[in-house]
Amino acid sequence: MTAVHPALERADMLFELERYDEAKKLLGQRLAEDPDDVRAWVRLARCHLALGNEAGQALEATERALALDPEDIAALIQHARALQAVGGRFPETEGVLRQVIRLAPEYWYGYAMLANWLFRIRAITFGQANGGEVTREAMDRFLQESAELAQQAIRLAPEEVFGYEVAWLIADMGGNRTVADQMDQAILRLDPNHQQALARQTRKAAAAPGVKAAEAATLYADALAAAPDSAPMQQGLDDASYRLLRGVRWLAVLCVGLAAAGLDLFATDGHSRRALPLPVGQRLWDLVPMAAVWALGALLRYRRLRMGVRYNLRSLINRRRWPRIVLGQAAWAMLCALVLTQIPWTDRTVPQIIFWAGLVPTAATIWFDRRKRT
Repeated sequence: MTAVHPALERADMLFELERYDEAKKLLGQRLAEDPDDVRAWVRLARCHLALGNEAGQALEATERALALDPEDIAALIQHARALQAVGGRFPETEGVLRQVIRLAPEYWYGYAMLANWLFRIRAITFGQANGGEVTREAMDRFLQESAELAQQAIRLAPEEVFGYEVAWLIADMGGNRTVADQMDQAILRLDPNHQQALARQTRKAAAAPGVKAAEAATLYADALAAAPDSAPMQQGLDDASYRLLRGVRWLAVLCVGLAAAGLDLFATDGHSRRALPLPVGQRLWDLVPMAAVWALGALLRYRRLRMGVRYNLRSLINRRRWPRIVLGQAAWAMLCALVLTQIPWTDRTVPQIIFWAGLVPTAATIWFDRRKRT
């Protein structure tokens, strides 16, 4: 095994720490000592690419490395990346990666990288030759060609996640949800905290028919426990938490309806309306079904939620405007319900106005704010 120069080891450490400029400076010093160090040129190209706006310098570095050793696999890989980053030379990466496969037929990464880019290269070339349009049939052929390369990468290295990621992308582009799900499951077996695969599978489970808001919130909370930095999972938990809060308004609307029924606000055929004002005992008794509605519909449900979901509900109320609006509407409807039941009304005209005032603003926005998050 060839020993690595100490300067290159230090450069690798700086690269891992994302201190790319310092790594470049160190590699520059090394190349000043030995301009024929292929490994240093390859590492320098990697630093240029990591900075994002130095693709031209990266390409020059890989060309220097390949001039020293045209069959160096690492140099060829970085050369392909530099060509991809330089505008207008992306199609040239196919030839470079096929050379990687020819020189190292057992190296899985060459297949995976070519699979990841080949269908794009084919689409670009086809579009240039056909007025910018790529037909569905042509795209399917390109995806099939890439899929075969991805499967070869998986066969050579079944423990590497990147091959499955490429296979997932190809299946997703082709609309093959069955294969895409299989790739997600394979990714999660290898990396249970893989953010993208975890997000996709959690969204699928949470969006399945019959899954209630509390179940969806629990799924997202579990996913966040595994990948706490996942923005899609946090957004999913926020959405599920908002669905839970929206349900609170239905409880308030139901209480307004119970209050109206207790006062017999609206006459029905064949039914004599209660005499007003209602006795104190009756007015107090009207609170019992409301308390039962809130105890069973909100309090018991809230206590059964996972602690993480409870915390997110409170956080969501503090962070977002519409959750506060929802709670405000529920509070307003409940205030109207309490006014209806606890004041000894002698006439039904004012209670009817209060009933509609409590019902209409809430019911009118229930359908409108389903997608609201802010």
